[in-house]
Amino acid sequence: MHEQLWITALLNKYLAGAVNAILGAVHVHARHPQAPIPNYVAMQLLVFTLLVLACILVRSRLSVESPGALQHTMEAIDGFVGKQGEEIIGHGSERYTAYLTCLGIYILTCCLIGLIPGFEAPTAIPSVPLGCALVTWFYYHYQGIREKRFGYIKNFMGPMPAVAPLLLPIEIFSHLARVMSLTIRLFANMFAGDMVTLVFFSLFPIAVPVVFMLLHVGVSFIQTYIFVLLATVYISEAVSHEH
Repeated sequence: MHEQLWITALLNKYLAGAVNAILGAVHVHARHPQAPIPNYVAMQLLVFTLLVLACILVRSRLSVESPGALQHTMEAIDGFVGKQGEEIIGHGSERYTAYLTCLGIYILTCCLIGLIPGFEAPTAIPSVPLGCALVTWFYYHYQGIREKRFGYIKNFMGPMPAVAPLLLPIEIFSHLARVMSLTIRLFANMFAGDMVTLVFFSLFPIAVPVVFMLLHVGVSFIQTYIFVLLATVYISEAVSHEH
């Protein structure tokens, strides 16, 4: 069993019984019944809680006359994602802004929380980027079907029935490869960033690792932007109409 973070140990202390009962109900058994909650799940629960509290705080202090710093920040993020969506998706892009904004804030928080001593970035574990990639994959297919109905399925078969047997498997493989691409890109960069920071913390004084921590921040923002950008492009391809 991997070493538990303090927050993981706390959750397992009070919730292990309930988690084991839930897993047992679906015929799944934890590898370590005394600690069924792994670190990356505990960190995601923490990120989720922090974001919910932040949203509640922003909502309780919404103001047109004197908006606070947190409100300005949230509005700036929403405006940036919305403008990018309008440029890529075009008319009707505001329908997808909420999902893309939530996705970006969640991934960025998961990446940056690993810089806090006693925590680790859940995005450095493959399961978390895979989860984000799968949710995005199902989301843009759902939006494509919602927008085009059967016409969306016809896009996978090409312009002529004769080429459908050839194009259909290629299109399916191409879309499945997007899940792998999103997952590996985010996981590999965050895992490498964490490892480099830990190595230099163990070898050098504090001043040197700070440089790599700043690099970690930069990588976190870049990888979040790329993930959201690709999600926006996939949604645009799914809902766009040919003219």
